Amino acid sequence: MPLTRHSLIDAAAARFGWRRAYDTTTQVDALLTEQSETAYREAADHATLATAKNTTILAVQPGVLDVRGRLLADVLYLEGVLAGARTHGLASELIQRLEDAVTHGHELTVLLADTVRATTAAHTNSGT
Repeated sequence: MPLTRHSLIDAAAARFGWRRAYDTTTQVDALLTEQSETAYREAADHATLATAKNTTILAVQPGVLDVRGRLLADVLYLEGVLAGARTHGLASELIQRLEDAVTHGHELTVLLADTVRATTAAHTNSGT
């Protein structure tokens, strides 16, 4: 089935809260490639908007807060996935990779929180 047809099926399923599982690495690799291409295509727009918008220290803060909030929610979701994988005795390699992703995700939320704090500290110190 062509990737575009998969995308339509996936989009329709997502509207009902369903997620599709892929059973071959070829399918997974195609989906990962599509996700990356979409993200990088949209990144140019994000960079242009961010450059125009983030002109002061405090202007940076809301975007970073938004990213941290979404990431934290996703990391907590992954913790649930990890708990389920452990409970059901799924493959140890999968569990290890989930543990690594959860740990890294929590580390990233801490870095983003520090970044938000830096915006207020820099604002206070610069007086802008």
